[in-house]
Amino acid sequence: MRKTFRTISAAAILLLAPVLFATDVTTYHNDIARTGQNLHETTLNLKNVNSSSFGKLFTMAVDAKIDAEPLYLSGVTVSGSTHNVLYAVTENDSAYAFDADTGAQLWKASLLESGESVPGDLNCNQITPQIGITSTPVIDRNTGPNGTIYVVAMSVDSSGNYHQRIHALDITTGAEEFSGPVEVQAQYPNKKGFTTFDAEHYAERAALLLLNGIVYTAWTSHCDHPPYTGWIIGFDASTLQATRILNVTANGQHGSIWMAGDGLASDGSNIFFLDANGTFDTTLNAKGFPINGDYGNAFIKVSTKSGELQVADYFNMYNTVKESNTDTDLGSGGVIVLPAMTDAKGNTRYLAVGAGKDTNVYIVDRDDMGKFNPSNNDALYQELKGVFPAGSFSTPAYFNGSLYYGPIRGNLRQYKFSNARLGATPASRSSATYPYPGSTPAISANQTANGIVWAIEHGSPTAILHAYNATNLQKELYNSGQAGKRDQIGVASHFGTPMIVNGKVYVGTDNNVTAFGLLGK
Repeated sequence: MRKTFRTISAAAILLLAPVLFATDVTTYHNDIARTGQNLHETTLNLKNVNSSSFGKLFTMAVDAKIDAEPLYLSGVTVSGSTHNVLYAVTENDSAYAFDADTGAQLWKASLLESGESVPGDLNCNQITPQIGITSTPVIDRNTGPNGTIYVVAMSVDSSGNYHQRIHALDITTGAEEFSGPVEVQAQYPNKKGFTTFDAEHYAERAALLLLNGIVYTAWTSHCDHPPYTGWIIGFDASTLQATRILNVTANGQHGSIWMAGDGLASDGSNIFFLDANGTFDTTLNAKGFPINGDYGNAFIKVSTKSGELQVADYFNMYNTVKESNTDTDLGSGGVIVLPAMTDAKGNTRYLAVGAGKDTNVYIVDRDDMGKFNPSNNDALYQELKGVFPAGSFSTPAYFNGSLYYGPIRGNLRQYKFSNARLGATPASRSSATYPYPGSTPAISANQTANGIVWAIEHGSPTAILHAYNATNLQKELYNSGQAGKRDQIGVASHFGTPMIVNGKVYVGTDNNVTAFGLLGK
């Protein structure tokens, strides 16, 4: 059965969801592999994306900052009429549905319970001025009577008690489903008893992952304020009950999951992510795993077999303890699972890639990630050393044999794969330099034709949306500063990425979702 999955599904998994719902964007960065590519864009192309033909169409006002990526469903019936629907969530604990073609609001739902309010930033300026809904939701068209959008919201009650809840909302009305919402509660065994999840000490920043009927959440701290550890908690999509729990630093400390808003990535069975600075047990057992089960600052593979979450493999760099101690860990960047590739010897390689604060890009063999050697990283599949001098605080995108990275204070870069190895020198770079936090690019294309790389250059009072020819990033097709004030965005989502679908590009901001498209259409 495993061989059947690998030969049929692994090569196709990046395309599977878009084939089934060609005009839906139901999860962060388009698919569970987090590639960021929409290969079914037939309207926008290399000729019509320019400042004469393309620009800002309308905005959809919301009540607070958007940190999550907007999502999109085609052909949804709302109040008796069919709409293409854009879904957005805010740090004021609000969820919205808009007509994606006109900007008209279809419904709004507050996820606060009676007597509750939205917490402040808990003395951490990373999510500010309030922490409500930070992570990108996930949508399942097949659960509930009409389909469901899953959202995690934080709140505080009048007694000062903090709450994290998972909500399941009907996509047509915003009404709660499955007797929700449900409080996030968890315990995980450690050598002294149990580690207990405390809602006050965590934020759900990583995008939600829907995998085989389970909605997975991953949790980070407020700055590095202790106490906290590294939690993954999975909820049954039909009951909202917590059924999968893993803590990757249960016998240590820290090791939270940040990943710049990226979601846990998956090959359809396993989960991959980058863990932040925290305890790593440099003493290994006979199988090469940390003796106490602590995986701080690791590139981690988690198995979901038999209804349980277990670390199946990992990679830690040889100087991992020093990196954790100096806060130059992997946790700032996201992961993508790459399509199957053939190496120079004709072997099929199943790879994943990620980068964080330590300037390097790490490419792991998903079947043998390399584990830990205190002397060197020689067991790692491939490492590009020192390519991002200021580190990566974003997630790459993949398209047609190329990897696109937007490192902090650097150019947007294209790296090409050849024989399942990534070129160490960029094949092309953008002229623009991207300030903190860099940029998480996204791709639109019609299969392999008309590939466009979209990226947000963060700035105040306005960010800039860029579009590049995917074959050469020196060829900028458009940016939102070319038409004066006509296409200004405002302050774009800190963790956001452009979402491209059905001829439009959507960008979340501090007070709206801005829609771009062909002018006059």
